[in-house]
Amino acid sequence: MQFGQVWDDDAPDRAPIRLEATIAEILRHDADIINLQEVEQAGSEGMQVQPPPNFERLRAALPGYDSHFSYPNADPRELPFGIGLATFSKTPLSGRFRETLPSPALQFDFFGTTKTPTDRLLIGAKTTIDGRDLTILNTHLLAFFMLNATSGAHPSQRNQVAERLRTAGREGATVLSGDFNVRDHLGLAAQFASEGFTTADGKEITWRRQPYVLDHIFYNPPLRCVHREVVPTPASDHHVLLADFVWA
Repeated sequence: MQFGQVWDDDAPDRAPIRLEATIAEILRHDADIINLQEVEQAGSEGMQVQPPPNFERLRAALPGYDSHFSYPNADPRELPFGIGLATFSKTPLSGRFRETLPSPALQFDFFGTTKTPTDRLLIGAKTTIDGRDLTILNTHLLAFFMLNATSGAHPSQRNQVAERLRTAGREGATVLSGDFNVRDHLGLAAQFASEGFTTADGKEITWRRQPYVLDHIFYNPPLRCVHREVVPTPASDHHVLLADFVWA
């Protein structure tokens, strides 16, 4: 959701922040489970506002939902972009956790200054729907393609998520969604397929800035996907990715 910054074709980096547009987009889909990335904007020197203001506004706008939020590890190297993951569920959440996904020490130029990337994050929780347990995972991986690198050459974050999928899949029904920031979406899908997970959408572009399939909802055999849709929205630089599931 890029901390509520809307999309402007002419000046996307200078578009205004309108969190009410984000909230309206979320509400109109009436989803049972909502996973959001880039909930907050990183402050100067990596400052993280407590309590997280956007998350608090989202909670107030979604009173029928239980929720789970986490910032990544605080880091003064953080750039002023979107950080923080949130999950909302109409059924109660339990077993909340967060897991740091370390980033490699790659150097890149940011407006004439040499930087290294900060760590990323995976969060998760459990819920029960129709008497059956479901694990919900949410992540946002490093965009290696913006650093003149690839996650294929630096696979540690993907491998760590795959290991979490392997563990959760042994326990039962699991969904994982997020911004995977992988241009080679077919390679990503193949890697997670080896853990028993299928992507709900592996074809449609989900990012406005480049024609990439960056966003996915992965699920395993206890679930059957009966509908999937990529919905363009002016409320973000990413489109909304929707999937409907039934118990298989």
